[in-house]
Amino acid sequence: MQTLNRAVGNDIIAMANGKVDFFNDTGGYGFIETEDADEDVFFHMEDVGGEDLTEGTEIEFDIEQAPKGPRATNVERV
Repeated sequence: MQTLNRAVGNDIIAMANGKVDFFNDTGGYGFIETEDADEDVFFHMEDVGGEDLTEGTEIEFDIEQAPKGPRATNVERV
């Protein structure tokens, strides 16, 4: 997997690839397994749009450092 970095303001955002490792359809959130981060990356469906993701779905996303850890934004299905 290739990581592309770009600066946005004072933050570095990394474009990454991964798979949905866990998804809670009631809460509309989940975690992405990726080799581009040391821990699973949190996402919320407000960052995805469209139909709910399912476990195992391959996606592409940006990683932002949030107060509680890495968070996926600009999530797109591959």
